[in-house]
Amino acid sequence: MVLATALLALLIAAVTVALPGIRPAERRAVAPARPVTHAAATVTGPGAALSTSWLSAHPGPDLALHGQADILVDVDARQVLWQRDPHTPRAPASLTKLVTAMVAADLAPLDRVVTVTAATDVNAARSVEPTSTVMDLTAGEKLTVREVLYGLFLRSGNDAAETLAGGLVERDRFIQLMNQKAAALRMTDSHFTTPVGLDDPAMRTSPYDLAIAAAMIVTRYPALLAISGAPSITLASSATHKAFDMVNYNKLVLPGSQYAYEGATGMKTAFTDDAGPCMVATAARGNRHLVAVVMNSVNFFADATKLLDYGFAQTVTPSPRPR
Repeated sequence: MVLATALLALLIAAVTVALPGIRPAERRAVAPARPVTHAAATVTGPGAALSTSWLSAHPGPDLALHGQADILVDVDARQVLWQRDPHTPRAPASLTKLVTAMVAADLAPLDRVVTVTAATDVNAARSVEPTSTVMDLTAGEKLTVREVLYGLFLRSGNDAAETLAGGLVERDRFIQLMNQKAAALRMTDSHFTTPVGLDDPAMRTSPYDLAIAAAMIVTRYPALLAISGAPSITLASSATHKAFDMVNYNKLVLPGSQYAYEGATGMKTAFTDDAGPCMVATAARGNRHLVAVVMNSVNFFADATKLLDYGFAQTVTPSPRPR
């Protein structure tokens, strides 16, 4: 009996070591629900870095962009194709929610149900920032993670971000995981203090880091990419929540919009006073996938279009994969 107890203790210790950075209560709630498709979503090696070797050999032309800081990346080649001030830390605004979405998807399958609380609903969001963009969640409603993610991406819902952050683990723990995610992806210009992106002197990111996050979503989180690229969605009312009708703020993915872009696949728009108007845009044509990041631009749709057009007009050789 003593031997059996000792062996059991050793087994428990081995499992604990195998799950660093997650408290025991979180292991019970999170580990069984981790999506298989995202098992390798946290990249700790040099594969997360982007190469500038192509750009060094092909200096980019003046694209007459309005953005103060911008970057264009060929996701498949892992090459930067164009950039301006890519590393200066800037206010991230709601582009923060790219990391929020990845952490939520790491923590739970998209059909997991979360409950909206008085601390995370639309009223709470607007009590913090009266002009908050919201999904219009009401305390007591229950929705799947997938449904909340539609509100996060299409409507940039601050209530959606807070519901995910507080509904899957403790909010402080969620923010800690956001920063761990950024560190694992080598987003060295970034630090997050909320899942939302409201202005905070301690919150920062850069075009380069956002390109890494977006490229990770393109390659490792296809469900998130699909959600971000939906032109609109209607969530029918159910026994646990009201109906939601949402149209995507990202006009590149809206058929009939003056900015509708051939091959646009999704991602996110953002705005705060400190950040200015910002956008991450993704597009695919043939076997090529591009990410454009535009920060503080009076017309980020036009800027993103110019970057993507330039990228698709180039022939790019993939950089060697590190051994």
